[in-house]
Amino acid sequence: MKLKALCLSGIAVAMFAIPALAHHSFAMFDAGKQETLNGTVKEFQWTNPHAWILLNVANPQGQADVWAIELNGPSGLARDGWKPKTLTPGMNVSVTIHPLHDGTNGGQFLNVKLPDGSQMGRGGIAPTPATTPPAP
Repeated sequence: MKLKALCLSGIAVAMFAIPALAHHSFAMFDAGKQETLNGTVKEFQWTNPHAWILLNVANPQGQADVWAIELNGPSGLARDGWKPKTLTPGMNVSVTIHPLHDGTNGGQFLNVKLPDGSQMGRGGIAPTPATTPPAP
């Protein structure tokens, strides 16, 4: 009987531990800073568990550095209106990110300004103030 209870306890612990292994922290990003990168899309990876933008950004010497920008997963992006071809190679965009703490070329996606001037994303964009109708 004790062995059966021990086995059931082990299974219960495993059921709660497995989802915890799939989660990762965003502590590697500096949420206190925002940086806007102007560059050219090298690649847009529509992958699970997170999509990625690889962005060519000119460094001070005028050469292209590749920045890796992490987004939400495809299902979340699709709910926000994204498609696998929202960003295409060669597209000039402006991307706002939370940069990596270690200073390497990467960050957490906040928003993107597309060539037509439209913006996608939620973070880093100040909300438009609501207008209140005049009192009668």
